[in-house]
Order: sequence, then C-alpha cells, then structure tokens
Amino acid sequence: MNKSSKFNEIFKVFIIFMIGSILGYVVEMIVALVQNGHFVSRQGLLYGPFTPVYGVGILVYYIFFKIVKNRNKKIVFVSSMILGGITEYLCSYIQEKAFGTVSWDYSNWLFNINGRTTLIHCTYWGFAGLLYVSYIEPLIPKIEEAVRNHKIKIMATSVAIFMVFNVAISSMAAIRQKERQENIAANSKIDVFLDNAYPDEYMDEVFENQKRVK
Repeated sequence: MNKSSKFNEIFKVFIIFMIGSILGYVVEMIVALVQNGHFVSRQGLLYGPFTPVYGVGILVYYIFFKIVKNRNKKIVFVSSMILGGITEYLCSYIQEKAFGTVSWDYSNWLFNINGRTTLIHCTYWGFAGLLYVSYIEPLIPKIEEAVRNHKIKIMATSVAIFMVFNVAISSMAAIRQKERQENIAANSKIDVFLDNAYPDEYMDEVFENQKRVK
C-alpha cells in the first residue's frame, strides 16, 4: 500500500467512525425520547451530536467483516452480538477507570455482565450488525471513491482536526471533573481554565445520562 492509499484508508476509516457516531447519537436520542417522554442528552463529547461508542462499534464491524467474508445472517448476527457486547463492555470499563463515570448501568437488568452490558443489549448489537452489512457496508466503495476527491479530503481533514480537539477537551474536562470530586485542587492554568469553562453543573448538563462512580 503506497502513501496515498494509506491516507485514503485513514480518511475512509474516519468517515465510517463519524457515520457510526452520528447514527448512534440519533438512535440514543430516539430511545431516550421513547423511554422518558422527553429529550435527554446522549452526546458523548462536549461538542456536537456524537456518541463515540457507536463509532467504535461500527469500526469493529468494518474490520471484522473485512476479514470475514461470510455473510450468512446467523453468523453475522451472532458475531455482531459478541463483538458489540465486548465493545460496549470495554468502553464502559475504560470510561469508569479514566473518568470515574459511567454513561450506562445495567446492574438491575437480567443477564447483565457487571452492569456494563446485557444479553438484550448484545442482541441489539446483533441486529445492528445485520443493518451494517445490509446498508452501511454497500456504501463503503462509494466512500472509497469519495476520499480520492481533493475537496472531500480537505473537508474530512477539517472535521478530523475539530474532532481531535473535541475528544481532547472532552477528556481533559472529564478528568478534571473527576479530580474535583476527589478534592484535588487546581495546580495549573489549564486546571483553572477547565474549572471555569467546564464546571460540574455544565458537565452534568451536557452529559445528562452520566453517573459518577464512587
């Protein structure tokens, strides 16, 4: 793979991640609306309609089904159940260890695994895998063609720069919030900035579905 092809692959992977993150946000907002009767913020970053766990999930599907060519529906469903469940579990575990919070807790659900995923949610991931191979995977050749366009690359690069900032500032603000909960005083100008720009009230409003783990 030459240098140009590598960059095209990176752009393609990034676009697939963005598709998953945005679709995930839409799905979560609809589910929250049905469950609560009103909108509940389900965004996973400080800025924009993105739920990254779904972006990670769709990339897992992309990598797996790029290797495994079998599209038998039963195999796709079961594989997606396992992959999705592992992805959901790991994302919850990493969030808790890094930021001291969780965005979902299924401890009261039947057949849950440490409250991080359940059999029913793995089933949802299984259906998501079927939707992926039916509707998203056929779009990948079009994405590959699009990323060869110079203007698309410029647009994707601009969005990628924004997303790097978005992920970085979201992570920094979340880590600083955890420190505040542990009564760790601000010891740098960055800490002071984060305390002023992203206080607990603001963080709790943006990440409305998030719970602190004691």
